[in-house]
Amino acid sequence: MQERGGGAIACWTSPAREPYKALMTLLSPTGRPFLKMHGLGNDFVVLDARPHPLALAPDAVRAIADRRTGVGCDQLVVVQPARNTLADAVMTIWNSDGTEVGACGNATRCVAWLLMQEAGRDHAVIETRAGLLDAQAAGNGQIAVDMGPARLDWRDIPLAQAVDSNHLPISLGQLSDPSAVNMGNPHAVFFVDDAEAIDLARLGPVLEHHPLFPERSNIEVVHRLDDGRLRMRVWERGVGITRACGTGACATLVAAARRGLVGRAADVVLDGGILSVDWLKDDHVLMTGPVALSFAGRMDPGLLP
Repeated sequence: MQERGGGAIACWTSPAREPYKALMTLLSPTGRPFLKMHGLGNDFVVLDARPHPLALAPDAVRAIADRRTGVGCDQLVVVQPARNTLADAVMTIWNSDGTEVGACGNATRCVAWLLMQEAGRDHAVIETRAGLLDAQAAGNGQIAVDMGPARLDWRDIPLAQAVDSNHLPISLGQLSDPSAVNMGNPHAVFFVDDAEAIDLARLGPVLEHHPLFPERSNIEVVHRLDDGRLRMRVWERGVGITRACGTGACATLVAAARRGLVGRAADVVLDGGILSVDWLKDDHVLMTGPVALSFAGRMDPGLLP
């Protein structure tokens, strides 16, 4: 444990390790402990429900995610005991609007890092609604996650009708002709001349709720940089504009490869930094990027059921 300015900095590791014990004893004795983490600025409140089960209603999720009166986050992540014998834990994810989602790439890297720290290993398997996700330490603080196969059939996106998923009949303002990809959640990727010039705050929420998306959709605007990287901005379903979206970066690479803009591997430049994405020969998508632990605390019991 390091001391800085009279406070303590500790990481979430197993009860057998000194930082974990220091963290638990320094925090208030009341309330449930949590971690605040982020992947390239896409931020999460992480709760460990393995010792004590936790049932969350949408109202509680929204209260915790509120940046003025709660802890504040893009997504709330709960770690639970594994059901599958191949997994180390279950990860359940809620958007800040209280809706549960099947996948979140940046959160997967964060939880994978926690599980690796806890077990003293460089590998973790996380059970999600989208399936089992394999994660591996990649050196230099990076975590690589196999996000599973890119799903491209219109039924799997899902879309409301049978159309070519690589060319959706959608147009709004400067945006048209998106490519759809499901990476455990739906994405519509719009290719533009300049992603920075798009009024995503205005167009994003309208496109998220387009009738072609029965489960709504994440919205990405993308242009190819001169060096072959992809510049992406994102409107996340149920959240709004975020600094990064891991599944969105995966969907962007797949969509760009389908359109012939890049090969099957490229760096994706987001507002918060860079993710490396590789669309493998077996159609699984490998995403590599950093994780960060911001702080730890205990949640006021009034925020939880």
